[in-house]
Amino acid sequence: MNDATGDARKIDRRTDHRTVPATCPVSQASDGTWQVRGYAQARAVLRSTGTLQAGLGIETVEKLPARVRRPVLYRDGPEHREHRRQTARYFTPRRVEEHYRDLMVRIAEEQLSTLRAAGTAQLSELSFGMAIDVASAVIGLTNSRPGIRGRLEAFFPEKFGTPGLTSLHGLYWLLRQNANWLRIHLADVRPAIRAHRREPRDDLISHLIAEGCSDVEILGECLTFAAAGMITTREFICVAAWHLFTDDQLLDAYRAGDEPQRLAILHEILRLEPVVARLSRRTTTALELTGPDGPVTISAGELVDIFLDDANTDPHAVGPRPLSVCPGRTFDERAGTSAGAGGLSFGDGAHRCPGAPIAILETDIFLSRLFALEGVRMTTTPRVTFKDEIGGYEIRDLTVATDRP
Repeated sequence: MNDATGDARKIDRRTDHRTVPATCPVSQASDGTWQVRGYAQARAVLRSTGTLQAGLGIETVEKLPARVRRPVLYRDGPEHREHRRQTARYFTPRRVEEHYRDLMVRIAEEQLSTLRAAGTAQLSELSFGMAIDVASAVIGLTNSRPGIRGRLEAFFPEKFGTPGLTSLHGLYWLLRQNANWLRIHLADVRPAIRAHRREPRDDLISHLIAEGCSDVEILGECLTFAAAGMITTREFICVAAWHLFTDDQLLDAYRAGDEPQRLAILHEILRLEPVVARLSRRTTTALELTGPDGPVTISAGELVDIFLDDANTDPHAVGPRPLSVCPGRTFDERAGTSAGAGGLSFGDGAHRCPGAPIAILETDIFLSRLFALEGVRMTTTPRVTFKDEIGGYEIRDLTVATDRP
């Protein structure tokens, strides 16, 4: 396990694909977009009440009819705050402990039984099964027809095309996108809505029904939470396992640690490897940030890209050896940044990911059991692809094997 001393140039990232190192906390690109890479500056933008959500496919959402309520991810202001207040109870640490821990243990054992039986498996498949079942329980997608994994794989492919009406390529992606929406609606969301109308439950879908949301609005919320709770957790489980498989000292510490110590290791890996490494905001008022040569003012109406992977390795916030995995690192408080576990990997401010406690706990429950298996090992080096629009990564072909009983 790496400590906070030694060669400051050591880089522990597995997914870094940047071609230009971060040099300036606030700058403006040639197209006029503002780029924020400093931790304190990134946190200020994310916490500002003078910005609106941008990116993450908001262009598609804005094409919806005005009568259709936008998913919570794409709302801001009082309406957004009220929705978050009403749904916060589904994500509290107490609820996670009382309602989801036993569920996570059962699902992890089910997924790992596949590995035990076959002796080898693709980690991305096991982790996706874990993430789907946990998120489905939280959302209320518990009446799906068989094949939800394939439907989600089709809806969130490794490479996205651009839908349109002016080319065969655009028409193909337009038809594909609409067909995938329809499949998930008919096979997953509609059955859940019908079941919840007959028998309300204490989950997100029942809450949305009680609010008077239409089927289309519930579908949008479910897909938003599917992306946040299923796709991202799948990738983090894989990248965290990759770190542990390739760092004997870190793995020894993980295996020997109690749960808080294991979670500290996972948070530190997440700080280095945020699954969504780029967020965007649109300013509604002038925003002043601290630049290298004094205050920098961003005018209203400007687009701001926040590079979380750079912010999370800002030495002014995270201290020495920012590019190394150093569980239990002491954050530098002199800059007033108060960097927390995982840095800004779950975002910050009004749009901070509400499911952070769920994602970290289910990752630990799965990995702690994976690494307890006899003779568990990584047998192939994984393939990494990137989604540049969100700075995200996908880990595939990471094959794991274990000694069969």
